[in-house]
Formats: sequence, C-alpha cells, structure tokens
Amino acid sequence: MKAMVLHAVAPIASAPLRLEERPLPEPGPGEVRLRVRCCAICRTDLHVIEGDLPPGPLPIVPGHQAVGIVEVLGPGCSRLRAGQRVGVAWLRHTCGRCRYCLAGRENLCEEARFTGYHADGGYAEHALVPEAYAYELPEAFADAEAAPLLCAGIIGYRALQRSAIAPGRRLGLYGFGSSAHVVIQIARFRGCRVFVVTRGERHRALARELGAAWVGERAAQLPEPVDSAIVFAPAGELIPQALARLEKGGTLALAGIHMSPIPPLDYERHLFYEKNVRSVTANTREDGRGLLAEAARIPIRPRVTRYPLAEANRALQELKADRIGGTGVLVISDESA
Repeated sequence: MKAMVLHAVAPIASAPLRLEERPLPEPGPGEVRLRVRCCAICRTDLHVIEGDLPPGPLPIVPGHQAVGIVEVLGPGCSRLRAGQRVGVAWLRHTCGRCRYCLAGRENLCEEARFTGYHADGGYAEHALVPEAYAYELPEAFADAEAAPLLCAGIIGYRALQRSAIAPGRRLGLYGFGSSAHVVIQIARFRGCRVFVVTRGERHRALARELGAAWVGERAAQLPEPVDSAIVFAPAGELIPQALARLEKGGTLALAGIHMSPIPPLDYERHLFYEKNVRSVTANTREDGRGLLAEAARIPIRPRVTRYPLAEANRALQELKADRIGGTGVLVISDESA
C-alpha cells in the first residue's frame, strides 16, 4: 500500500513526508483494517511533524481524520461488519480502568494513545483502528464532508461544551480554521450570535458567509463583550485579549493541543468578576457520538479543499500559511469523496 511517512521531525517547508510502498497491516485482536477513502489534515498533524508535541515513535504515518471501508475484522471483533463505512479519530486507546475512564473522562486517561502520533494513521491507502474507537458515520455526509468532523468537529464540539455557551447568547471565536468553521454552524443552529476574530481575509469571508454577526481582525474591535469564547489559534497572546472582551461570569475555552506562551494577566482586567478559563484536552468517544448526531441533524456542511495523497506536504504547507478555507482533505480513493 502507498503511505505518506514521517521519518524525522522537521519543518513542513522541507516536505518531510515521503510517499512509500508499505506492506498491508494485519489487524490484531480487537482491530479492524480499513481501506481509506480520504483523510482530513489538521494543525495537530503539523505539531507532530514539526516536533511541537513531545516526540512519539518514528517512523509514523500521520493523519487522524480518516474515512474508510472495513475490509478485515481482527479476532474478537463483532460490532462492525465488512463493507461498513466508519471514521477514525484522534483518540484510539484508553485503559478503561483509571478514575478518569470510570468517571466518563477518558480523554484524561494517563494511558491514552492517539492516531497518527502513537500509531499509524490515515495518510495511507489502508489503516488499522481498534473497533471500539471507530465511529459509524451518518449517511448524511459524503466522505470528504465526514472527514473534518472526526477531529475539527469533535474538538470544536467539546470546546463549545467547555465554553458553557447557552442557546441564544454571544459567542466569540478566535481563529477561524477547520474547527471554528464547524463550530459556527452548531452555534448558529442553537441561536447564538457569533463574533469572529481572525487575520486572514479568506477566513473572514467564510465566517461572514456562515452567518457571523461580526467579523474583524482584532479582539479590541469587538463591538460588544461576549458571554463565552473559544481560542482556536495556537497563539498565547490572544488569551488576555479574549479575556478582556469577555462578559462578567463568562467562560473562555482554549481548544489547542499546543499554544505559544501566554503573556502576564492582570487580575482585575482579565480574571476578576468570576471569569473562567478552561482548557480542552482531546475528547471522549461520547463527544464524537454527540457531534456526529448533531451534525447530521443540522446538517453541518464542512467546506473542503481536496488534495491527492502524494501532495500531503503541499496541503500542510498551505494549512500552515492559512491558505485553506475550511478544511484540507487528502483523497485516497475517489469513490464518493
């Protein structure tokens, strides 16, 4: 099978992913093998490739938003069937025994393992996934539409929950990439007014198209405070700015897996009046199921830009340069993507 493989962390500008021929992976107990149709790209892939995250095993096949067809069931599998379309997401293993797992907070499990980071992911023609961590996908979505929901959508959904936004209230979004363009559709469906701060004109245009109440380049320009906010951009300097434009008693959710240093905060200006700051760490499978169900009801329509598998380096370079509106998707087979 063909796969894009990372052998050593390096800047994406150096095109570190290599197109290689690899043997077909054989599923172990509890695993299934998929024929991958497409895989969305993500800033977390960039953090893995460029070494922003603690080093994982190498070589590695990145990618954690894959849509594929079940080909082979490993020993002990019974929930899925051959020929079924499923999704592969970031979370791929938890212990199931620790206090976090037993309390419904498996995203905090100390033994959590992640697709495209600890195990090979979806930048390939075939991939393995533990059956218990594969998502059955609603028929409402074509392959390329479903792929961004598997991380951008799920993490955006968890960030929205962590922001404690109530229906009909004011929500601020800082950064308007893949996750934010899904979140705005959910928030609008819930009757929220959405205020978007983002640098790129392409992103501002998409935010307006998706119904933002206000769009601008700087937080200081916000016409009114917001009740809740989410910072998607991995830019720590946005945190004080977002807190300064947060209403009393409001909540700021930080959705990035990696963020640059946060400047000093002034207690009275940024934190007093019972303002809350909450980070977002991965997701639970319940988040994934909740997002997919709500996305199908709305229905959410992710905006995608398609690339061939062999052009994964170029796709990620364009993602880093903020030249993609919505989500980039690597198309591995053209059946329905």
